[in-house]
Amino acid sequence: MHTFRAVKKPRSTPTIHKRRQLPPHSTGESETFPQPAIRPHAVAAALPELHALIAATLKKTGVPGAAVAVVHQDRMIYAKGFGRRERGTPARVDPETVFQLASLSKPLASTVIAGLVSDKIVTWDDRLVDHSPDFRMHDASVTASLTIRDMCSHRSGLPEHAGDLLEDMGYGREEILRRLRHIPTNNLFRSQYAYTNFGLTAGAVAAANAAGRSWEALSSERLYKKLGMHATSSRLADFLAQTNHARGHVLIDGRWTARYQRTPDAQAPAGGASSTVTDMARWMRLHLNRGIYNGRPLIADKALAETYRPHMVNTPSQPIDARYGFYGLGWNVNYDELGRVTLGHSGAFELGAATAVALLPAEQLGIVVLTNSQPIGVPEALAKSFFELVTYGRVTQDWLARFRPIFEEMAQDGHSPIDYAARLPAPVHALAHTCYAGRYLNDLYGPLDILRRGRALTMRQGLTPTEFSLTHYNHNTFYYATTGENAVGLSGVTFTIGATGAAIHVTVENLDREGLGTFTRTASR
Repeated sequence: MHTFRAVKKPRSTPTIHKRRQLPPHSTGESETFPQPAIRPHAVAAALPELHALIAATLKKTGVPGAAVAVVHQDRMIYAKGFGRRERGTPARVDPETVFQLASLSKPLASTVIAGLVSDKIVTWDDRLVDHSPDFRMHDASVTASLTIRDMCSHRSGLPEHAGDLLEDMGYGREEILRRLRHIPTNNLFRSQYAYTNFGLTAGAVAAANAAGRSWEALSSERLYKKLGMHATSSRLADFLAQTNHARGHVLIDGRWTARYQRTPDAQAPAGGASSTVTDMARWMRLHLNRGIYNGRPLIADKALAETYRPHMVNTPSQPIDARYGFYGLGWNVNYDELGRVTLGHSGAFELGAATAVALLPAEQLGIVVLTNSQPIGVPEALAKSFFELVTYGRVTQDWLARFRPIFEEMAQDGHSPIDYAARLPAPVHALAHTCYAGRYLNDLYGPLDILRRGRALTMRQGLTPTEFSLTHYNHNTFYYATTGENAVGLSGVTFTIGATGAAIHVTVENLDREGLGTFTRTASR
């Protein structure tokens, strides 16, 4: 899932007029704004309103549970839980409830790598092949020069979300990273932003290799333990072992339901961390205090500052405002309507997690919002609203109403333009099932089997493997119901028939966005 852009910073001297002026996008007028500085009393005054807004938002949306923490001037000044860890059960969310972070794992990961840079174990410009010698990209010249910086800023040339479908198929981290070599980079290396979970994972793994540790051990030792983030982990097993953890929920027939468990271990640096808001508050304090925690330097300021530097233009398909956004190293870097630099990141699992962090470093102000529902814009709206409360004294508009359509549109991304559920009035009959049955191979996705099951056909794919029922649509096209984090509803399965009357290729529509979803029939087994 995409992350939404973030928020970050003003100046840290006090003086703010009361605020009557609103951002230009809320009035359509050019206005004079107060100085970009927030007084402590403005933050304190905003907390009761934030509390009420969180409660009202959960009531309005039905989102089962949330936890929120605020950090200001090196102190956690707010930490509350709301709602239930699982809908329909009595267990309540509190500040120590553990949530899956999804892509909020990325700025955690870049913090870990910044620690290694601070320790002079790696540099941001170390080549991947120097620490992961077996790693390959499709283009040999890209392989030769690809760096940790390239991977952490999403400028590797890999297409957006490269490798995510392999994770849905059950492939592990090592195999997914190996298979990235089969994905063309389209000559976009360092010239175009494309968000890739496994690109960032590859960069993080290379850094961990340089340290001689697994990513899971490294993140724990270099960051979590040093900050006292005792409930934080990059392992799913640790999350599930926590008694006080939140179940992910999805909307089914208008009801929030705890049906799925997302398994993100393969992309642990990019999406596999779990934490509490109190632990995340410790991490925010580290960033807002320039690498110092409780008076002790943990990471060099220069190493952290590099993660905030804009590396690529990052423009969402439907921006909230007219300003460009940027991506640093694991951080979205933006400028708000007052010209303040903001840092942030969202996390989203369609199977049931939505999170966000937003920082204003010059004000030493940050907020983290963790929820146990699929993404509908709640964390982003709360973070944006809170920053408006401390800046203007009120929320200028319904930010949930602004964010929600964006997430709804993102959830529809990749869905077929064909409505397979609507039967054609006069479809062309399929051939005999023997013409389609057999094994097909694809360099990227591996084997795919078309099997006869009585009078029906099924498709078996993935490492596990998983079997899907095929329903005839028209002539040599069938369809099936996709599953997993990247499910896109019904997807077509179209066979190409050879001279002998039997299929020689099959193209799976939801795997074919980059033109890589065609499987070639092998000799009969």
